Amino acid sequence: MGKRNSQRKNAAMLDSDDDSSSVSSSSTSRTDHVSVSGNEEVLFDQDALLDHALDALDEKRSSTRERALSVIVGAFSSNLQHQFVDKKFATLLHLCLASIKKGSKKASAKEIALASHVIGLLSLTVGCGDNRAREIFEETVRPLDEFLTSKSDFTKIPSLLGCLAIITFVGGNDKEETEKSMDILWRVIHPRLGSNVVAVKPSALLITAIISAWSFLLSTMSEFKLNSKHWQNSISYLSSLLDKEDRPVRIAAGEALAVIFENGIIEKFSADSKGASAMNQEEINLQESYVHLQGLKRKVINQVKNLSVEAGGKGSAKKDLNNQRNLFRDIVEFFEYGYSPEVSMKIGGDSLQTSSWSKMIQLNFLKHFLGGGGFIKHMQENEFLQDVFNFTPKRRYLNNNEHRMSSGEKRMFKSPNSVQNKARTQLLNKQRLLSEGRNLGHYAASMVDDEAF
Repeated sequence: MGKRNSQRKNAAMLDSDDDSSSVSSSSTSRTDHVSVSGNEEVLFDQDALLDHALDALDEKRSSTRERALSVIVGAFSSNLQHQFVDKKFATLLHLCLASIKKGSKKASAKEIALASHVIGLLSLTVGCGDNRAREIFEETVRPLDEFLTSKSDFTKIPSLLGCLAIITFVGGNDKEETEKSMDILWRVIHPRLGSNVVAVKPSALLITAIISAWSFLLSTMSEFKLNSKHWQNSISYLSSLLDKEDRPVRIAAGEALAVIFENGIIEKFSADSKGASAMNQEEINLQESYVHLQGLKRKVINQVKNLSVEAGGKGSAKKDLNNQRNLFRDIVEFFEYGYSPEVSMKIGGDSLQTSSWSKMIQLNFLKHFLGGGGFIKHMQENEFLQDVFNFTPKRRYLNNNEHRMSSGEKRMFKSPNSVQNKARTQLLNKQRLLSEGRNLGHYAASMVDDEAF
């Protein structure tokens, strides 16, 4: 009974359509400013807000669950929610999986996208080396695979693809698991047709999202299986995408090809320079594959050169044209001189730098997944991502001179019975009564739109 009443209260807080109400996450504290009547604001503890959002994921109304997931996405993007995760990890993971798994209560495309985004954020929060990251990977890969295999209309939910890439990146143990996830992504474009599978032509948006996620996973690998047919098919397909009219598709394909060539995949098929008569059959097959792949590479180089100087005609957006030219000029320079692009990004007072195609693609993918501000916040505090980019930020907090609260100060400011907390409770109660009197007894969470990769 108590739980049900609590759920009704949480639904009310997360199910308002009043545009005057909003929640904005603070990047420096555990509190949010919640506007109740448009002009008046009260401080609302972020942990409590997340608790309410978590409870609301059990509600029947999809719109309520969507709003709750939006709150969680915003909170996990803008802050590292370690305290909340330590207490509610399993509950959060399994409620999000319930929105994705086949046969669960009906979930909208937006709810599925948000739930998968939360799972990815949860994985980044716990970080590599944590058993929970492994649990996320093991529990999530199969539902994602089943969903992507069985659904034909998933063009509006590319977060599933991003989720798969992120959980593999953090929780995958070896190259076999990474290759398996890459194969899942590839099968979305090239499904294994059967009696219950209908071929659906993927949209440009979907192709871009898949190739971006595939390239991200490829960029994390240092060893690859030498399957010549596999790489011939992959390079041929990516080469064909360079001729498409959609510029984001061409850009995604160009980045993928740059990572393939940077990792020296073609060179791995080159046999030792000895005569054909001295080669065994395996070496002869490798050499034939190498010659064929070199031919594909020459074709790609010509395509890249043309795209680096394209005057227009294909596509329309000037920004996309400039991005395309810059990218393919970098690729041409890489092919001709071996130079990889150098990227420098300001993180607070520090500079994050990359000097390879692989790291640049990882940077762009994670920045997009977390959002610009979220990426900066995570780079400042997320030790896992700091290790990924070999980045050590200057600590904004005082080190040895940092003021530490005495036990008396902690009782004064942090205890539930402190003057500060009592005043906040009284203010919240008063505000709730006022808002109920105006029929505005709902806290509304600002909705986070699903973004395509």
